[in-house]
Amino acid sequence: MCGICGVVYGEKEHTIPHGLIEEMCATLAHRGPDDRGTYINGHVGLGNSRLSIIDLQTGHQPIHNEDGTIWLVLNGEIYNFADLTRLLDRRGHRFYTKSDTEAIVHAYEEFGDECLDHLNGMFAFALWDSRRQRLLLARDHTGIKPLYYTQHNGALIFGSELKAILAFPGMPRSIDLVALNEYLSFEYVPTPRSIFQRISKLPPGHAMSFSGDDLRVWRYWDINLGSSEGVQRRRLDDYENELRQVLRDVVQKEMISDVPVGVLLSGGLDSSSIAAYMTRVSPGRIKSFSISFEDPTFDESRYARLVAQHVGTEHHDSRLTPELTLDLLPRIASIIDEPLGDSSIVPTYLLAQFARQQVTVALGGDGGDELLGGYSTLQAHRLVEYYETFLPAVVRQRIAPKLAEMLPTSFNNISMDFKIRRFLLARGVPPVVRHHYWLGSFRPEQKQHLLQSWAHLSEKDTYDIAYRHLSECRARATVNQLLYCDMKLYLEGGMLPKVDRASMANSLEVRVPLLNQALVRFVAKVPHELKLHGMTTKYLLRRAMRGVLPVEILKRSKKGFNMPVAKWLAGPLRPMVEDIFAEQRLKRIGFFNPAYVRTLLDEHFSGRCDHRKLLWTLLAFELWHEKWAMMP
Repeated sequence: MCGICGVVYGEKEHTIPHGLIEEMCATLAHRGPDDRGTYINGHVGLGNSRLSIIDLQTGHQPIHNEDGTIWLVLNGEIYNFADLTRLLDRRGHRFYTKSDTEAIVHAYEEFGDECLDHLNGMFAFALWDSRRQRLLLARDHTGIKPLYYTQHNGALIFGSELKAILAFPGMPRSIDLVALNEYLSFEYVPTPRSIFQRISKLPPGHAMSFSGDDLRVWRYWDINLGSSEGVQRRRLDDYENELRQVLRDVVQKEMISDVPVGVLLSGGLDSSSIAAYMTRVSPGRIKSFSISFEDPTFDESRYARLVAQHVGTEHHDSRLTPELTLDLLPRIASIIDEPLGDSSIVPTYLLAQFARQQVTVALGGDGGDELLGGYSTLQAHRLVEYYETFLPAVVRQRIAPKLAEMLPTSFNNISMDFKIRRFLLARGVPPVVRHHYWLGSFRPEQKQHLLQSWAHLSEKDTYDIAYRHLSECRARATVNQLLYCDMKLYLEGGMLPKVDRASMANSLEVRVPLLNQALVRFVAKVPHELKLHGMTTKYLLRRAMRGVLPVEILKRSKKGFNMPVAKWLAGPLRPMVEDIFAEQRLKRIGFFNPAYVRTLLDEHFSGRCDHRKLLWTLLAFELWHEKWAMMP
């Protein structure tokens, strides 16, 4: 795992400024503390900060081909590199390392841009072809690894994180107001935008070439959930057996490493399934890691311990307290160079820090909810259909909202009043928008009160990006369309960046077997009725794990990796919150209406309303803005 960066000028007359690539690499040192390498040749510069995982001795990057005409830097891992290396060796290519990075170099020599069709892994890479004077950038199929880019002063500039691009002299830091509006609604900035104008993210499953002044972006892969529709369904036992076999295979592939490997174990179905197969395919005892909380409504540590005892991992647990959160927030603001409103970044960071004390690589369960149908919002969509069909209009429009207002507010994890209010606020809107009303933060009418008038973008629909993905989905069933949009938005925009930044800030490589291409290809053909079966989420995975995991785990509903944000904001974090949201400070920064923010604070502190999501989204932005947008 690494951080990559680089600069390529469109005209050969330009030369890379002295020390620039090294300075960009330095911003990514946390992603790769073990080694640093550069390739600089006139108008071309590539950089790499390396976390050594495979081929510790000879895997120094950049990697080149036999005659030095192709150079490559990679962030990620290629899980099928051994098979690919054998194939290329038979075709006459000569390798000077044992690394997965070199397999890409020779695959490009052999197949050109179609080399991407031969890669199974998580990756973002940059390849310079000096013979064609052409840069190739590519990002893995589902967006596990990040890649930002921009054009500025005649150069294409790229990096694993925004901070590498911001190191380029004179790089503007103007906030994109559309991106800000999207962030306030989604809690992240959806690809391809970034929070800064003119800096973009390369979408998952896409590649980009740059030669002279010609820049071209294209899609090389997309998941087709429509392949599961209109086909003859196989026996349920066949799907179960194949899922178990594929899951075993991908876990085994993703455990390949020259350094210690562990598992991030929440006690949920996904991470528990990963842990179970790790213990089955590994000869040694696997170390597992989890986070606990004092609040019993948020604490899932007993489930993690139950799984660890059942499957036989060596389990370790660390506790997150409000005091530790206060200490961590400044550090997290410095590593998140794009605002992220998911409060679980805090326990994720602590978990990565805790695991890194004993292992360098950890497997996690991310991706299972999007692929296998795990989110409770899918159940809510089904309930809405019944709600709209069978309840009289007067009940839906008048009685139910009034009853919801009368419910006492609870700050517990996913409390009943929280679920009912979230459910009712999104009725009457299209499913793809309703989905993000439930998952996200500010609704359009709330942003009208929150944003200063100059920041309103009434002509721009925040949810255009969701409709765009919906139009590209080849599935027709609503469940499949929602899963597709979740992969393109919530997973790629929020979940994966959270895990990437939290883990790489601690120089821990986190792998996600549930997003391995072999498993993705299989799951894409599974009928959606085996994902959401009636009101049962992850139906097929629950069936497949019978006899593998404890029954208590198989019957658990999804809780999510949350911390007691609502209680802590009104309690131990309140002094910091009051300071961050001080009227004069908000006026100085200028985006948000201080009076409306004050109303949100007063309602939350008094317990009249639960504004945890709104306040944390604003808090995350303000901490980010102070660190990154206000720097000279």
